[in-house]
Amino acid sequence: MKLQRKNRLRATALGALAVSGALVLTACGSDNNSGDGGTGGSGEKTSAASNIKCDDAKGQLRASGSSAQKNAMDLWVKNYMAACSGAEINYKSSSSGEGIIAFNQGTVGFAGSDSALKPEEVADSKKTCKTGQGINLPMVGGPIAIGFHLEGVDSLTLDAPTLAKIFNNKIKKWNDPAIAKLNDGAKLPDKAIQAFHRSEDSGTTQNLGKYLAATAPSDWKYEAEKKWPAPGGQAASGSSGVAAQVKQVDGAIGYFELSYAASQSISTVDINTGGSAPVKATSENASKAIAAAKVKGTGKDLALDLDYTTKAEGAYPLVLVTYEVVCDTGNKADTLGTVKSFLTYTASDEGQKVLTEAGYAPIPAEINAKVRETIGSLS
Repeated sequence: MKLQRKNRLRATALGALAVSGALVLTACGSDNNSGDGGTGGSGEKTSAASNIKCDDAKGQLRASGSSAQKNAMDLWVKNYMAACSGAEINYKSSSSGEGIIAFNQGTVGFAGSDSALKPEEVADSKKTCKTGQGINLPMVGGPIAIGFHLEGVDSLTLDAPTLAKIFNNKIKKWNDPAIAKLNDGAKLPDKAIQAFHRSEDSGTTQNLGKYLAATAPSDWKYEAEKKWPAPGGQAASGSSGVAAQVKQVDGAIGYFELSYAASQSISTVDINTGGSAPVKATSENASKAIAAAKVKGTGKDLALDLDYTTKAEGAYPLVLVTYEVVCDTGNKADTLGTVKSFLTYTASDEGQKVLTEAGYAPIPAEINAKVRETIGSLS
């Protein structure tokens, strides 16, 4: 079972690279062979091998924030820059908190955040957006995988109360009765649990907190904030840092986006939601949960309300949506064209397809249609 799991994860990661490579190679080839310099019949600059519209994209666009979307952003940037040679996208993967700070300071054209802007952050954004304010555009969905490394254990099922107690330093051994009850027949070792969490403010942390607070309120009494709230555990920087620690340390458990588990062949926990069977962390299962999301934002803001308590068949409840934070109006003139062009690509069918191959979940079509409309109206 362990070998099958690892092969499946490797296949996902390799599939993402294959898609990325294919898109980049064809786009580069089209640049060399295009007789009209990449200009479509309507006068818009496009890549002959894709639907990427370069339009007024030019110069360098700086962006920063969520490390949850780093692997998706890497693919998007690579494909986009191959098609639009006049533009350079520089996305700094840090954290949602740092991205929003940079956006509100006016040092980036857009920010990536795993949680929607708070009212006070919207108020701060008006200084940068001048005639408008910051809005949330849902762009990346996916499961927050609970990765684990436990020698001799091929698969593991946990539920929300047990996860809450593990990350709250209440369950300290892998052979604890609560874990054993959920894994009948498994040979769980008498080994200390080493739980890893993010060291910096993180939207992924906040989404995990929302899930635990909604599904295990008696065991997780913390406010869902970006800063890690619970005692104990060990901190690591970024999703990549947490994943690296789980990969290296026997007895470790941590949380990060599925793409990090796929790229490093890290085993992931199946979640017992109370449904007919435990649910695996997959893009397809995350999509089932995200599809039930409702838009709670007003005007052009498209912040979503996720149902973490779902027991729908096959729906993986521990999900996040990463937003691209932009100004609705008042964007800087020198980067507006590139912001609109790049985000139009990421929200396109082509851009969203890359997500599936990379272990993420595309934004549901009905919501994504609103995202595309909003991007077109940015000014």
